[in-house]
Amino acid sequence: MIGLPLIWIIFIGFTLLSWLVSSQLQSRFKKYSKIPTANGMTGRDVVEKMLRDNGVQGVKIGSVEGQLTDHYNPANKTINLSHEVYYGANVAAAAVAAHECGHALQHAQAYSMLQLRSALVPVVSFASHWVQWILLAGILLVDTFPNLLLIGIALFGMTTLFSIITLPVEIDASHRALAWLRNSGITTYESQESAKDALKWAAYTYVIAALSSLATLLYYIMIYLGRRD
Repeated sequence: MIGLPLIWIIFIGFTLLSWLVSSQLQSRFKKYSKIPTANGMTGRDVVEKMLRDNGVQGVKIGSVEGQLTDHYNPANKTINLSHEVYYGANVAAAAVAAHECGHALQHAQAYSMLQLRSALVPVVSFASHWVQWILLAGILLVDTFPNLLLIGIALFGMTTLFSIITLPVEIDASHRALAWLRNSGITTYESQESAKDALKWAAYTYVIAALSSLATLLYYIMIYLGRRD
């Protein structure tokens, strides 16, 4: 059987990478928060205009607590912006707001990858609740009841698939955001690069999450395949 320390190497390695990327993202956001938008628009203003320009209706805009907690909820068609983004009239806020609005456009235009991710939410929610307990029991009983570990691997595989599908969804939303910011004149030639850099580091967080999940999945598969060693 594969030695248990391997999982700690994976966990510590990706935790460190995640911390580094998160630190860089916060640093970039702080830096680009000092660059005002060309027309003084706040994050909320950006969302309202982007929705209007794309003919999307029925989407609500709200403010939520926390830093970089911005997200779009397709279940109730709500764009939730953190306080700094909601009220911020700077390039960082505009980039984040436009990105979240990009998800609303994906929803309105039935973007296939977003639909697939949304369809997986109930399954992933169930899997996330039980998978760690099933995997733990499966590892302890791998020699007597290997199918239990196989069930855990299948459940964890669903969460990994969700992380992987999230990548094109996030990248597409950023592409939509950057194209609109440039074409609408909210960013200048110089500030467009700042917006692009901010969203690039935000995307890295999803890349790290997907790679971490995939590495952990492979680890459990190796345990299952090596159970007779």
